[in-house]
Amino acid sequence: MERIGVVGCGLMGSGIAEIAARSGSQVTVVERDATALAAGRERIEKSLSRAVAAGKVPEEEAALARANLVFTQDFSDLALCQLVIEAVAEDETTKVEVFKKLDEVVLDPQAILATNTSSIPIIKLAMATKRPEQVIGMHFFNPVPVLKLVELISSLLTSAETTQRVNDYATGPLKKRVITSPDRAGFVVNALLIPYLLSAIRMLESGFASAEDIDTGMVVGCAHPLGPLALTDLIGLDTTLAVADSLYEEFKAPHFAPPPLLSRMTQAGLLGRKSGQGFYSYKK
Repeated sequence: MERIGVVGCGLMGSGIAEIAARSGSQVTVVERDATALAAGRERIEKSLSRAVAAGKVPEEEAALARANLVFTQDFSDLALCQLVIEAVAEDETTKVEVFKKLDEVVLDPQAILATNTSSIPIIKLAMATKRPEQVIGMHFFNPVPVLKLVELISSLLTSAETTQRVNDYATGPLKKRVITSPDRAGFVVNALLIPYLLSAIRMLESGFASAEDIDTGMVVGCAHPLGPLALTDLIGLDTTLAVADSLYEEFKAPHFAPPPLLSRMTQAGLLGRKSGQGFYSYKK
């Protein structure tokens, strides 16, 4: 896995690109326009600079990462990649279009196409290609450079060789801890996490408790590093809604149904940290 592609350079894509570049791989990052590309490059640079300043990453490793990164708007620059990881918005139509493009431009017949989706069934993306046996879910967690977990999700058609190669790359060069999941919406972590977050939003929406008391209860009472509402702000309310919709569509269970407050806040652009306002304010 010497040549890696990353499609999308938002919060997740930039983190994936950073750790792949730090591991020594040549990384080509594709974004939809110059503005998004510049923002992604800046996000990676800030992350590397913070890690160096905190003594968590040696300056030589940060310099290696910078040298290994290439930023482009041209999908054809992914032609020689051995592994391409899609990390665009959590929207099924958008992701399907990305996988159709990747199938056309990635020339290596053994190349693996991975998705960082939080909940969309892998088989839906795999069937957009002519190589479904080489499509796999590779779900990272935010912030990618800090959190060690990766979920690997094989569809009914993913080959054992594909799964093993991606597992070896994640546990080896990327130094991640891997868990595996069948190809069901939400996989392991979000199938457990999303109902918990939605319950906290319902509690706030009903007036049962304040945001601060809900979060303090879980942080101080249950030793969670973040309360559920602060965590939703970190994940992004739009992403949380998208995952909840995907889970509800698949299982039709009431605890997966998004509360109206989550839908209205997303419609209002109150998306959490990335917009500067969610359940809490992050404006300077």
